Amino acid sequence: MGLRQLFFPKKRDFYKMLSDHAERTEEGMRLLHEFVTDPTAERGKRVEDAENEADEARRRLVLELNDSFVTPMDREDIFALSRSVDDMVDYAKTSVEEMLLFKVGSNEHLRKISEGLYTMSKEITLAIKSLRNNMADANEHIIRAKKSENYVEHRYREALAELFNSNDFTYVLKHREVYRHLSNAADRGDHSADIISDIIVKMT
Repeated sequence: MGLRQLFFPKKRDFYKMLSDHAERTEEGMRLLHEFVTDPTAERGKRVEDAENEADEARRRLVLELNDSFVTPMDREDIFALSRSVDDMVDYAKTSVEEMLLFKVGSNEHLRKISEGLYTMSKEITLAIKSLRNNMADANEHIIRAKKSENYVEHRYREALAELFNSNDFTYVLKHREVYRHLSNAADRGDHSADIISDIIVKMT
């Protein structure tokens, strides 16, 4: 870092970069829900494209973070939040790939789980957008995101309970893998909410 950068640092809007990244992930979760409603290769490609856009948003953020001397919150929190948010859409892409590869059709469990994940991603996006000026709102969105995670986990357990009543071993294995990755997406969303909660505590 040169002297000019040290004394006149480039202004970087990490709030906006985090919000943009969260929006890309939210779009990926919306497209996941559309895919689960009607699982076609074309809809699956849209999820893949959204995941690539989220990866690019994270790449730009990390580059700026590595080159920044001053950040509005702990740089470790910025990095961890971006990674956790990105993991959500990564699992969405993996779920789509497995459904297409294993020829797993949609069902009510998958539709409910994907809807819960989309709702969760919306709340995380709103929480991140509120960090700049309204911590109380951010906290409310975190509470709702965690409620969505609980909803997804309940639906996940219901799906497994029904699945294990089947005597078709191949059917069970295929669906269990898809359910597991969607549950992992919810876990990463919950972790994102925890990081935002930590940021709120540190900044208030």
